[in-house]
Amino acid sequence: MIARLLVTLCLLGLPALPAAAQSAAPAESPAPPQAGRTITLAQALATARERQPSLRQARAATLGAKARVDAAAAPLYPQFGASANYLLTTSNYVPRPGALPRGTGSMTTPEPDSDVFSYWSFGLTASQLVYDFGRTHGKKHAAEALVDAQRSGERETLLQVVENVRVAYFETRAAKDLVGVAHETLANQERHLSQTEAFVRAGTRAEIDLAQVRTDRANARVSVINAENGYASAKARLNQAMGVEGGTDFDVADESMPALPDEDGALAVLVQRALTTRPEFSELQHQMRSQESTLGSATGGYWPALGITAAATEGGVDLTDLVWNWNAGVGLTWRFYEGGASSAEADQARAALAGLRAQLDALRQQVRVEVEQAQLAVRAARAVVGAADEAVQNARERMRLAEGRYQTGVGSGLELADAQLAQSSAQAQGVQAEYDLASARSRLLRALGKD
Repeated sequence: MIARLLVTLCLLGLPALPAAAQSAAPAESPAPPQAGRTITLAQALATARERQPSLRQARAATLGAKARVDAAAAPLYPQFGASANYLLTTSNYVPRPGALPRGTGSMTTPEPDSDVFSYWSFGLTASQLVYDFGRTHGKKHAAEALVDAQRSGERETLLQVVENVRVAYFETRAAKDLVGVAHETLANQERHLSQTEAFVRAGTRAEIDLAQVRTDRANARVSVINAENGYASAKARLNQAMGVEGGTDFDVADESMPALPDEDGALAVLVQRALTTRPEFSELQHQMRSQESTLGSATGGYWPALGITAAATEGGVDLTDLVWNWNAGVGLTWRFYEGGASSAEADQARAALAGLRAQLDALRQQVRVEVEQAQLAVRAARAVVGAADEAVQNARERMRLAEGRYQTGVGSGLELADAQLAQSSAQAQGVQAEYDLASARSRLLRALGKD
């Protein structure tokens, strides 16, 4: 009967792949941004959420943590096993002291022979852990707490990815604006060159002015090349932040980072909000709960474990004439001394718990500094943006006046070149100020635990 049951189990084949393992299979990722498209910040963030390898790695780690919960809980459920053996053996008797009671039988060794026999044996076993003073339950609870900690870690990874994408996006936007500044400067130099050539032909300007303008135009071309290369490099870094393997033949939209509702809030309020929303805090708290459960599991190792077992067997030299047996029992296992392993495990859990408490205190201090620095950076960047806008307006006015003076023959070519340089520098400074403000606001969002 047991033999037929074992054959049936074999014919049924292996069980289907568990749902957790199926869900771990990589899903098809969305396509990267198409060539020639204009990418918005929302599109960049959505792409990063789906394709960024660090996020996919964090999700896989969460699935692995869930699987470890199932592994830790496995001893709490019934355990079943099966065996089938075939043995080809001789049957020569080997006497052993104590095998027969004194005064019965004979210790004389029979004459051995070479006859061989087949021996078949089949068995089914079942066991169930009843109680082990919380050792197994403690391991299960510790694994469950680590799942919650990993979810918080996944959230932390998401916040970091979102910040990286925002910073890379506005860096790319700044690089695009610098390309516009370079082209505007080149267009001005081309116009100045045409004017100077006409002035030189008319004899109102010296040849040296023409050489100066030609040099300025060549430098403007170099600036265009460098700006376009910087834009392409920034787009490559944006691709990396999004987790995209593709070309840089796309543009970013002319977006700016809007003002945050919290950027002018009271520091104490912002810090308190960050302490409740930052996933690092919940991650550490779940890790502490896991160590507390591990400590309980370790102390449970000082005590015995109670379990029940049952088994059914069939065996014999002929498959058509097997003899069956069964047994059932209750067992108490107590490893009351195992070289101090349980004590060492408990000490290790206590030390890890103390370390996590120290990390929590350090994180609380770090968050306060991060929020304060990010808020100060936002305020400073806003002030710089206002000053940079004023500088651009003044530089444009200076350029207009210098061009008028040059056309009327009052101003010099050097004065015009200085005005052009001042305008280009002011425009670049304005672009940098806008990028610094967007980056500061992105850091403030990250410091507050917002995506």
